[in-house]
Amino acid sequence: MTSPPPTDTSDGPLLEGVVTSSTGSWYDVQVGDRTIPSRMRGKFRLTRQDVTNPIAVGDRVTLRVADEDQTGFITDIHERTNKLSRRAAGPREGQEHVLVANVDRIWSVQAVRRPALNPRFLDRLLVGAAAQDVPAGLIINKIDLMTQDDLPDVMDLHLRYADLGYPVLATSATEELGLDRLRDAFDGQVNAITGPSGAGKSTLLNALEPDLELRTGSVSSTTEKGTHTTTHAELHALSDDSYVVDTPGVREFGVRDVHPKDLAHYFPDLSPYVNACQFPDCTHDHEPNCAVKAAVERGDVHAERHESYLAILESLREEQAPEY
Repeated sequence: MTSPPPTDTSDGPLLEGVVTSSTGSWYDVQVGDRTIPSRMRGKFRLTRQDVTNPIAVGDRVTLRVADEDQTGFITDIHERTNKLSRRAAGPREGQEHVLVANVDRIWSVQAVRRPALNPRFLDRLLVGAAAQDVPAGLIINKIDLMTQDDLPDVMDLHLRYADLGYPVLATSATEELGLDRLRDAFDGQVNAITGPSGAGKSTLLNALEPDLELRTGSVSSTTEKGTHTTTHAELHALSDDSYVVDTPGVREFGVRDVHPKDLAHYFPDLSPYVNACQFPDCTHDHEPNCAVKAAVERGDVHAERHESYLAILESLREEQAPEY
């Protein structure tokens, strides 16, 4: 984008639209059939220094169009119905990074192989989604790569989360397996997909909607990790009155805005036992007569889910150490 930054002119019309793409300081805003490249008011960044991106894909905004170059100047961000955000990494570690706003469901894409299934990543995403009132589901992709040795782990993962009430789909983009069910699950909704690099998110969307022609990449045979072919989140319209946000691959999902004492309530398999513990402030870690730990020992709660809970609990304690 080489156009000069728009100015907040009073003679341009005020329009409302949806942010469909965010690349640096520029935003594509869909207004009817028109896409308007736009910038935002400086005040949004000045007043929200705790967040890496005050405006996210999916946000509804008001903008003023500059007559001279037909670019927009975002003057207002409408209230969100929900959002999915994580702790930023790198130089802005600890700040909030909003992945997407105003969606009906977030789907975590996990690959059977290349890269391997990662339940810990999935559990962090599910907690983050629950804490921010975003319904979530699981897509187990690349099932064409599944061997007999993989089958027990894949079936265990499928049943574990389906039993908890999460929608679980199995797909293969290359073999076009499960696409009809995926299309039905997306129907009439604004969906977002996320997951580790290389899990096949963009390839899956291309199989679902070939006209998208999203850029795809390969997975290293040495590290079993994918490359970041999707560099920024983007909202796409599908042909069946549904929408999907393709997000960049992430290797870690840092949970935000959850106090350690509240964490178990975001695990639907742990929360029924919380009030049966001996101590009202039980962390389900080391305390005696813990109903959650007893449920794990009986097999009523999957041991790996409890381990995920403990790992997230520890990360939250470290993050909130001064307060906690």
